[in-house]
Amino acid sequence: MNKQLTVCLGLTMLAALTVGAAENRVLVYTRNGPTDAGKKGFVHDNIAAASAAISELGQANGFGVDVSADPTVFTDANLKNYRALVFNNSNNKAFDTEEQKAAFQRYIRAGGGFVGIHSACGSERKWPWFWQLIGGTFKMHPKFQSFTIKVMDRQHPSTVGYPTETFTWADEFYFLTEMPADLHILLAGDLAKLDFKDKAKCRTEKYGDWHPLAWCHEFEGGRAWYTALGHDKKSFADPLFRKHILGGIQWAMGKNLLTFL
Repeated sequence: MNKQLTVCLGLTMLAALTVGAAENRVLVYTRNGPTDAGKKGFVHDNIAAASAAISELGQANGFGVDVSADPTVFTDANLKNYRALVFNNSNNKAFDTEEQKAAFQRYIRAGGGFVGIHSACGSERKWPWFWQLIGGTFKMHPKFQSFTIKVMDRQHPSTVGYPTETFTWADEFYFLTEMPADLHILLAGDLAKLDFKDKAKCRTEKYGDWHPLAWCHEFEGGRAWYTALGHDKKSFADPLFRKHILGGIQWAMGKNLLTFL
């Protein structure tokens, strides 16, 4: 084999590895920015455990994981390295500039994947486009307690691991507003026995007594998956909950390369 052919083959292999790395890598974003009033908001103590769990899932399932709380990662050049962006218990202001928000939008519209975990729905509370992407914006939750969850789709990658149609889970039961009509509901919580004096105000005609807690949809060219579960940091050591998160990430990553790669 001559030297020129060896060099060409080496460059081809490098290019393939570069594309493969971009296709099989996710960014875990953990920023808890200031509130719209400029104050420091609530920061969950589960962020480190969730990030560690996702990193372990990546190692075991063939995708790389980078973790950052720095909004300057939102550039076209950087985002093209990732198949999905995981907003891990982010809250309030996720971005500092309009250009960061625009890069995020371009990423989604180019076919990028999005995953939101728990308080991610409290991010960008005054940006309707973000509400439509993630599936709503945070309204309220009752005290931490146990409740019944029904698996609404037992074939989806993020819910196929649950062995029964219903199960008991302890968490914060999140209620969101501005939920788009096209959401595919994956998990729903039973309002009937929920200890919450205002639950009648949160009950909707569309969903009745089974209020959505996890869902997915395709949005403007990309894919978005969200779970309201995961308040307790110990949740991220639970094997079934890990399968739930893993399936959501894998679904959001999809099969195709981003259109701008």
